[in-house]
Amino acid sequence: MTEEWRKAGERVRNWGRWGEEDQLGALNHLTPERIAYAATRARQGRTIQLGIPIDAYGPQGSSGYRRNPIHLMSLDGGDAELAGFLEGWGGPTEAQVAGLYGHGPMRFNDDYIMMPLQSSTQWDALSHVYYDGLLYNGYPAASVTSFGATRLGIERIAEHGGVVGRGVLLDVARHRGVDRLEPASVISPQELDAVAAAQGVDLRPGDILVVRTGWWTRFLETRRHGEWFAGSPGLSWRCAQWLHEHDIAAVAADNPAVEVIRPEDGVMMPLHMLALRDMGMPLGEIWDLEALSRDCAEDGVYDFLLCAPALRIPGAVGTPISPIAIK
Repeated sequence: MTEEWRKAGERVRNWGRWGEEDQLGALNHLTPERIAYAATRARQGRTIQLGIPIDAYGPQGSSGYRRNPIHLMSLDGGDAELAGFLEGWGGPTEAQVAGLYGHGPMRFNDDYIMMPLQSSTQWDALSHVYYDGLLYNGYPAASVTSFGATRLGIERIAEHGGVVGRGVLLDVARHRGVDRLEPASVISPQELDAVAAAQGVDLRPGDILVVRTGWWTRFLETRRHGEWFAGSPGLSWRCAQWLHEHDIAAVAADNPAVEVIRPEDGVMMPLHMLALRDMGMPLGEIWDLEALSRDCAEDGVYDFLLCAPALRIPGAVGTPISPIAIK
């Protein structure tokens, strides 16, 4: 079966399609004309948040190579008010606090956050996944070092204007008549066609596909990080050809990896390899699509202006985002 997905990689490979130096991949489908058309889909001025909270209670747990974000206050009014009291405990003196703020009545609060760049709602950069020693467009895997990605970093997407275009929701869970898909359920390309037809939505080149499995609600109910990841339903790797044929610019979902987690045919993460490495198609993971699903079901409109820009972090292989659907 390994050879089957490799042959699919040869069919969908976009290397050289937009030039030998290309670092945008399928986002080249987001032409000015298509972005302008996407703006016309914002007809009501209604905004819908698609990002999960960036906090310590997300789906990453507290072990492994990714952890939930940590938010810390570096300066706050509570510290200033307690300065005199804390002085006796080795804390800052009132004079030290006053010196920090300077003269006058103005005071301020400040904070910072520590997090893996892919621990929340996110885009994978094209430098995130590779096989056979090569990244998208034939760039060597060695071009990503401990200093970061010298090719295909997330800043390439940010400098291009991010990911803004016509979003299309394919609500697979609602189409099946369930709140969420069963664990390890596989979504086939034929089912994507069936959902699009049932919703009455036509796909256009340059669309940003958003797939709802309902799986995010599973985590909210149980808060069992490992179970949520291991049991995740998602797209089959066989959807790669479908995405390629429709000239999709990017694809996102409400699960950990867009694709089904349980290995198909014994191969781990084949859609990641086909999308990121062969097609140059960014993957959006851990999106909250519940409010969008309800809204689309109510008005029967499943396309919208989607704004999901990447952070401009040079050399990064992923980015947290706070995507917005505008209808």
